[in-house]
Amino acid sequence: MVSLVSVISVALCLILAVHADSGMTTRYWDCCKPSCAWPDKARVSSPVATCNKNDLWPANPDPNESSACGGGTAYTCSNNGPWAVNDNLAYGFAAAKLAGKSETNWCCACYELTFTSTEIAGKKMIVQVTNTGGDLGENHFDLAMPGSGVGWYQDGCASQFPGTWMGNQYGGYNSRNDCYNLPAGMFRDGCFFRFDWFRNAQNPNVEFHEVSCPQAMIDRTKCGRW
Repeated sequence: MVSLVSVISVALCLILAVHADSGMTTRYWDCCKPSCAWPDKARVSSPVATCNKNDLWPANPDPNESSACGGGTAYTCSNNGPWAVNDNLAYGFAAAKLAGKSETNWCCACYELTFTSTEIAGKKMIVQVTNTGGDLGENHFDLAMPGSGVGWYQDGCASQFPGTWMGNQYGGYNSRNDCYNLPAGMFRDGCFFRFDWFRNAQNPNVEFHEVSCPQAMIDRTKCGRW
């Protein structure tokens, strides 16, 4: 005879079971103001924080300041690059497009990605979505990594780093040594991450599900969901 406790335990396990969706990843860094930095995108504590050309938070930030990719002065902050927590877990940020959802759902939400292909299969990365990929397919995360290609928008990094070689438009730098083109600090460290923890993996597939955002990530973007 099955006890009531057993039935309840099984039911709780089913309720708590995490449904994972399948998706894909690419990488980019275009220096532009992230889409989720604009006001009224979602129910969040504040829009994603942006930085000025010198990678500093403005004393009086204006969420309506135009993007550097549109002639404005708002750039992606260098602290929006990825970092390793340990050999098998990393934190970072991404542009995304998710099936059946919109910015209202994904702006500043966090997702745990489990890589299922390439040399980093089995590793996990928690990303906070700070941007929307207009050119992405469904269930696609474009991971923000300095030196990983400016993609569509070439003006932002050109104005922030005049005369600096940013690598190929799609794909960015070819080697770890290329990262020395970027300023020392978080820009360069985020670039090194790609060749170290990430092993320069080329567009690995993932399984993903939504998780609560680690406070360390909210501290960087100033954006948490209600």
